[in-house]
Amino acid sequence: MTAPGKNSDRCVSDSAVLKATPSEIFAILASPAGHASIDGSGTVQRAKGDVEELVLGTKFGMNMRFGVPYSISNVVVEYEKDRLIAWRHMGRHRWRYELEPVSDSETRVTESFDWSTALVPKAIEAVGYPAKNLKAITATLARLADVLQRG
Repeated sequence: MTAPGKNSDRCVSDSAVLKATPSEIFAILASPAGHASIDGSGTVQRAKGDVEELVLGTKFGMNMRFGVPYSISNVVVEYEKDRLIAWRHMGRHRWRYELEPVSDSETRVTESFDWSTALVPKAIEAVGYPAKNLKAITATLARLADVLQRG
């Protein structure tokens, strides 16, 4: 299911071909309420606020937990319906999803953690987030496949 993770200059990503259309997958990605169900890092707990659908410029909050609970505010910074969505928070690094149809019923999903836009990229590298995020990306793609399979 998953292609080997690739690394580039301050970006890690992984891809999987999932049995769903781009619009079915995008509906999950563009709904903050669904993020906890697909999060492979274990840090996303639930959406904060009442945002139902993400579009370019949407600000949305998430309740998180990394040892202790906290909340984070995000903004959608890249958007092409059914093809691309990315958001960032105050640190300015991005989580990006790119969708590419491979057949009428399958889509290649590429998730990336891009810290080339981060305010302090060396700090992200120093604490090992790229490797941790690559592992979480692979887990997220598997969880996304499970959510789609369950309907």
